[in-house]
Amino acid sequence: MVSNNINGDDGTPGFGVYLHWPFCAAKCPYCDFNSHVRHKPVDQREYVTGFLSEMAAMRQETGPRTVTSVFIGGGTPSLMEPQTVEASLNGIAKYWGLPEGIEITMEANPSSVEANRFRAYRKAGINRVSLGVQSLNDADLKFLGRLHNVEEAKIAIGLARDIFPRLSFDLIYARPKQTLDAWEAELKQAISYAADHLSLYQLTIEDDTPFQALHRAGKLIIPSDDLAADLYDVTERVTRDAGLLNYEISNYAVPGAESRHNLTYWRYGDYVGIGPGAHGRFTGDDGFKHVTITERMPEQWLDKTRQTGHAIVEREKLDRHQQGDELLLMGLRLVEGLDVPRFEELSGRTLNQEALNNLAMDGLIEPVSNTRLRATQSGRMVLNSVVASLAG
Repeated sequence: MVSNNINGDDGTPGFGVYLHWPFCAAKCPYCDFNSHVRHKPVDQREYVTGFLSEMAAMRQETGPRTVTSVFIGGGTPSLMEPQTVEASLNGIAKYWGLPEGIEITMEANPSSVEANRFRAYRKAGINRVSLGVQSLNDADLKFLGRLHNVEEAKIAIGLARDIFPRLSFDLIYARPKQTLDAWEAELKQAISYAADHLSLYQLTIEDDTPFQALHRAGKLIIPSDDLAADLYDVTERVTRDAGLLNYEISNYAVPGAESRHNLTYWRYGDYVGIGPGAHGRFTGDDGFKHVTITERMPEQWLDKTRQTGHAIVEREKLDRHQQGDELLLMGLRLVEGLDVPRFEELSGRTLNQEALNNLAMDGLIEPVSNTRLRATQSGRMVLNSVVASLAG
């Protein structure tokens, strides 16, 4: 399962590097990520040049940092040539340093997997793969717009398990007509494939997606809120019984296999975002969080990196109140809970005691220790409301 040669979580927020590969072979109808289909091959060398230019610009802003994780997301990063991955990781090593054995994750789709490519990614430095499996049902894979079938997914899982020290894969549940028994059987099947980490997401209807149009037209009916809650309860029970702990609302891992990179987000650590549409959040010398957002369209992003060395199109400096609200939203997603003293130091305020008492009486929050507070399982189902009550 978890390799001893990968540096684990030290409990700190950390500093991550996120690199976005924006291209996909096809656009999934539920997806609102910054992903694009191109019918002609892209010049990957040009994108490497753009990545390196943007890294140099970001390094000027962050100063020296100790990288605790790298995540290559998309899009479909497994469409990248291994040389592209290697050159990108070399760039991160050049500008910030790449400590030996830290978690370096790459997303991959089962339809773009083959053994030699996986072995080349591993040689380039990838030590954790996150597979976009999404379903172990062929009819639902077709409904979700995926290009792979269940057999291809199983082959990809087997290859990843054999080649990489760490493996995670995603599943989407609360699909149309999905029953509790069917989801329990599918989830048990997924766990049997010996992934040390699963990301399990309820299907949501995102704005400006084909699924939203179908939903509005009454042609796509998703489970009721009550059924979705029951499906979540099944998810909690089955994973817990299998030893996969729910360390964040949608993420489950055997102890020690939690996603170090995603923990950086949820603990409100610092990270830089490289590539089209990537977001960054890092603390400046002034003590404020600096937000950067890059150009979303790949070709325009590439042009901007050529012209100015980066493609940052939006910037924001977050004040103490805004930082506190973001830490609150992120920290309550975690089973380890919100670090209350850090919240008070960062935001310059204390949590509303009346709101705390009311939420506790309603069974929506609970103390983890003298210094930490977390949402209960019921509270995680209505987390936005819980956060709004405490942020007020």
